[in-house]
Amino acid sequence: MVIRRACGRDAERLTELVRGSGAYRGAYAPMVEGYRVTADYIARHRVFLAEGEGAAPVGSADPAAVLGFYALLADAAELDLMFVADAAQGTGLGRRLVAHMKEEARAAGLRSVRVVSHPPAEGFYRSVGARRVGTVPAAPPRVTWERPEMVFPIPAPARPQAAGR
Repeated sequence: MVIRRACGRDAERLTELVRGSGAYRGAYAPMVEGYRVTADYIARHRVFLAEGEGAAPVGSADPAAVLGFYALLADAAELDLMFVADAAQGTGLGRRLVAHMKEEARAAGLRSVRVVSHPPAEGFYRSVGARRVGTVPAAPPRVTWERPEMVFPIPAPARPQAAGR
């Protein structure tokens, strides 16, 4: 498995992952119905994907399946999207993506990253260091439920020790 910067040609595969997510079935389905990750979105933001060789769905011509991805909006200091394929959940991939996102945020000079969480994902985000700071109200018609607002603190890089200390 490798984590790499997404490019425009990845847009359709990322869109398929979003729309096919088991976390957005039932009452949550309207939120991703018709959603598209576009090449323009990928070009404007820090979008990274995790690929696994030989993990493509049966019948796919692509030997590397997208196992997960995230989008960090550096200007807004926000984790806008994070998805892990249903088959890759429970493998530690989500933790790896969050750790990668934190390093990207640190490199961008951010000291915190906001995430408006899908309600069932709140426990995961807390387990990887986010803390709840509020609630975002429903935004009908697509989002008819409140969502946890969380923040990841991003520690400053360690300063190198001076020689002889």
